[in-house]
Amino acid sequence: MRGGTLAAIAMAGVLALAGCGSDGGEGGDTGSGEGSGSEALKIGLAYDIGGRGDQSFNDSAARGLDKAKGEFGVEATELEATQGETDAQKEDRLRQLAEGGYNTVIAVGFAYAAPLGAVAADYPDVKFAIVDDFTEGTDTGPNIANLTFAEHEGSFLVGAAAALKSESGNVGFVGGVNTPLIQKFEAGYKAGVKAVKPDATVQVKYLTQPPDFGGFNDPAKGETAANGMLDAGADVVYAAAGGSGSGVFRAAKDKGAKGIGVDSDQYNQPALADVKDVIMTSMVKNVDTAVYDFIKSVSEGNFQAGQQVYDLESGGVEYSTSGGMIDDITPQLEEYKQQIISGEIEVPSTT
Repeated sequence: MRGGTLAAIAMAGVLALAGCGSDGGEGGDTGSGEGSGSEALKIGLAYDIGGRGDQSFNDSAARGLDKAKGEFGVEATELEATQGETDAQKEDRLRQLAEGGYNTVIAVGFAYAAPLGAVAADYPDVKFAIVDDFTEGTDTGPNIANLTFAEHEGSFLVGAAAALKSESGNVGFVGGVNTPLIQKFEAGYKAGVKAVKPDATVQVKYLTQPPDFGGFNDPAKGETAANGMLDAGADVVYAAAGGSGSGVFRAAKDKGAKGIGVDSDQYNQPALADVKDVIMTSMVKNVDTAVYDFIKSVSEGNFQAGQQVYDLESGGVEYSTSGGMIDDITPQLEEYKQQIISGEIEVPSTT
């Protein structure tokens, strides 16, 4: 996977997909989609740790790619990050795609920020997008779209839900990796909890610290962290931890508590069917919409560089109601939602 040839890219895409779930379509199919001008649209998508099949963040991106492939009939290759890899490896992955003729490249996750900025500067004719980061001078440029979200706004709503449903007044937050992005989830969640119950206790635990990003794909660590919180009195735990969330839900199920999912509507994820009865809601981040919108814009010749924020008002973030476990408090959550949209409530984005 390190050679820089198209054959290496194709093989890497096949290997990456062979180890992932079958939630959506497969990479590497071909079609006749067109970008601006007469050049056929060829999409290269680089996943974060966990890849397609993580039932969360990456799978949401995959759904957006699958929708675009179905609508535009484009050729696409999907590559996956590996545990403990370096920025140089991420840069090499993106560079292989650009060198291999993929004129539309999407990096899923803030960990690609510096690698994508370096590669995009060398391939000005390739349209790049990065999900979850906008850092001036690092991953900005005339051929880079920065697809970001108001995670703190959605997290406020599930925080309010946690407080409304908690009987103990003690709830938990499990973050995958202690980064500014995941701290946005924490800040919004705490604010939502406190808006409902000012005296509530919010326990916080991060699974790993940078540069170790394994906290996004370590269910065992998620389960251990959640067990500690539940043993200390929490009865609802929010898992902003990607694939590690399955461990949080397992702990909640074993101890008769409730969990809150993230990024996708995790109640409806097939791989989580055995714990779905404890997932009372999820903070849904519509990465699929952002990925689809980006591909559509390139296909139609309407590419736009710079930051694009998907917030509560635009439907970029939301809370799920699958399973009916929060039906009784939905009117209260909708009131908070409208207060955020109107500006009456300003949700903090830092802890």
